[in-house]
Amino acid sequence: MKRDAMREIDLPPVRRRPRSRITPARIGVYAFLVTAALFFLVPLYVMLVTSVKPMDEIRLGNIFALPVSPTLAPWHSAWQAACTGLECEGIRSGFWNSVWITFPSMVLSIVIGAVNGYALSFWRPRGANLLFAVLMMGAFVPGQVMLYPLVRALAAVELYSSLPGIVLVHVIFGMPMMTLLFRNYYAALPEELFKAARIDGGGFWRIFFELMLPMSTPVIVVAAIMQVTNIWNDFLLGLVFAGSDHLPMTVQLNNIINTTTGERLYNVNMAATILTSLVPLALYFLSGRWFVRGIASGAVKG
Repeated sequence: MKRDAMREIDLPPVRRRPRSRITPARIGVYAFLVTAALFFLVPLYVMLVTSVKPMDEIRLGNIFALPVSPTLAPWHSAWQAACTGLECEGIRSGFWNSVWITFPSMVLSIVIGAVNGYALSFWRPRGANLLFAVLMMGAFVPGQVMLYPLVRALAAVELYSSLPGIVLVHVIFGMPMMTLLFRNYYAALPEELFKAARIDGGGFWRIFFELMLPMSTPVIVVAAIMQVTNIWNDFLLGLVFAGSDHLPMTVQLNNIINTTTGERLYNVNMAATILTSLVPLALYFLSGRWFVRGIASGAVKG
């Protein structure tokens, strides 16, 4: 009876002490995040502010000060009047050269990488492991080692200093990483889908186009972002293989900044730099969510 009576007694609820929201670990995390954000945002702020200042304000030396008389004349000059060598047509020609180099290189790299990854994941022909090992070795070989052999090879087939030549070079350098990306993505898919398609009479290309490719949207987005960023930001390959008529935007930016004739126009240099990096920045801001989804869906899992 006593025990039953004790059970009937309502005990007061146990009050838990509220956890402190401010902890050393939390402070450390936020301090690191703020420091990292400032590390990347402060140079961008200086570039933006300097690009809209007239030279009279820049000569005062206060790079963090906001412009008193902002102007877009440096942007106009960087786009269509700055000297990139003997010609003073701005950086716009380099922009279109970069577009004509980047788009076909990206498409061909993704197509070849997807087919290679699909073949190495499900069909596995003879020597597939050896081929995959060779591709991986090529991904880690420094590009500078391959420059001279590629120059000789492209010169032998009359593709050196041409648009098809620089596109071919970017496809060659991008193929190992694209193959690895798609191979790991397809290897994570259920093999029963492939076997069911084979039982239904599907061949190599039919299974690829009707089954595998529609399921590859996340990894295609990741591959496109990686290739556009790498090819657009490339300087060395464009300088060596593109030729004077197809110099990409990065090479022309270098010519603008390193011009030593007359006064150095820092506002024009900053505007040209922002224009050159505008495409990768816009790509990350617009497609960053898809990039994260593609990685989370297994695009880089082995």
